[in-house]
Amino acid sequence: MKKQIRHWVLFQVVPRLAAGFINLLYRSMRTEVVGLPQSRQNQEPVIIAFWHDQLLLMVKGYHGPGARILISESKDGELIAKTMECFGQGAVRGSSTRGGRKAFKALMDLARQPYDLVITPDGPRGPRHEVKEGVVQLARLTRRPVVPMAFACSRGYRFRSWDRFLLPFPFSRGVFAYGDPLTYDSSDTMESFQQKLSQGLATTLQTAKKRLEEQGVSAV
Repeated sequence: MKKQIRHWVLFQVVPRLAAGFINLLYRSMRTEVVGLPQSRQNQEPVIIAFWHDQLLLMVKGYHGPGARILISESKDGELIAKTMECFGQGAVRGSSTRGGRKAFKALMDLARQPYDLVITPDGPRGPRHEVKEGVVQLARLTRRPVVPMAFACSRGYRFRSWDRFLLPFPFSRGVFAYGDPLTYDSSDTMESFQQKLSQGLATTLQTAKKRLEEQGVSAV
C-alpha cells in the first residue's frame, strides 16, 4: 500500500506541482518571443528542435497546433511526460539509449497527423549541444521543416549536470527565439544537414542572447 501511495504521489501529484511551478515562474518573468516564422503563424506542422538544457520553460514559449515530445523512458522522463500532459502536450517515450526504434516508429506515424514533433537533439545524455542522427533521419524521411528554437534568460542557475541544465530565476528577463525553418532537400547528406541544424541552433541561441543584450542584460 505504501508503495502504491508513493507511486501515486510521484506520478500524479508531483507533475501537477511542477506544472504549477513552471506557470508561476513564467508569470514572474518578463519574456518575449522573437523570430516567429511564417510556419508557426500558419500552424504548419514542423519538427521543433532545441537543446536539452533549455527544456524547463519551452512549453510556455511554444506556438503551434499541438506537440508530441520525444521523452526518455526513464523515471525522470515519466515525470516530464506527466508534467507536459498538464499543458495539453503529449509524449512519445524513447531515446537513443532506450526504446529508440519504437519511439522513432511512433514519431513517423505521428508525422502523418497535424502535430508538431519536438526533439532535444543532444538528449537524453549528451554530448552537450551535439546534434544526433535521430532528428536528421526524421527530417529526411518526413520532409518536414525543422525549426530551431532557443531560450535564454538574464538570471538563473546552471546545474552541474551533463547538459548544465538551466533554471531561470523569478523576475528575470527571458527570450524565446525561433530560427529559420530548415528542410532536408535533395542536395543534403546526413552529415551536411546535421551541420546545418547545429549551426541553426547556435544562431538561434545567439539571437536570444543578443536580444537580452539589447535590453541591457546578459544571458546566463
